[in-house]
Amino acid sequence: MGTLFAAVLLLVTGCLAIFQGIAAIANDDVYARVGSYVFEFDLTAWGWIHLIVGIIVVLTGVGLFAGSNLARGAGIALAGISVILNFMWLPYQPWWSIIIIAIDVFIIWALCTSWTHATD
Repeated sequence: MGTLFAAVLLLVTGCLAIFQGIAAIANDDVYARVGSYVFEFDLTAWGWIHLIVGIIVVLTGVGLFAGSNLARGAGIALAGISVILNFMWLPYQPWWSIIIIAIDVFIIWALCTSWTHATD
């Protein structure tokens, strides 16, 4: 049951990352930087990063619906990458980043706790 919910969350967060990336690529004035941070990238670069990661996350969510263990491992890894990327995205959208980080932590938890190891 946790895998199904994690797959849905991956699809939703992946789609949102795609939209976030498109918005950042299309118009650099969509997001305003809050404060000054050490890890600053160009907004267009962030848009491409979110777009590419979002597409991969959506594909991983589809793989989880198909029951792939490879997709489960990829989902755990991608949720971890998403935590790091959203931490670095804090200067642009602090509240949104915190929400996505919380969802990613839940995805990691759901995928790790529902993983059954077959013993033959």
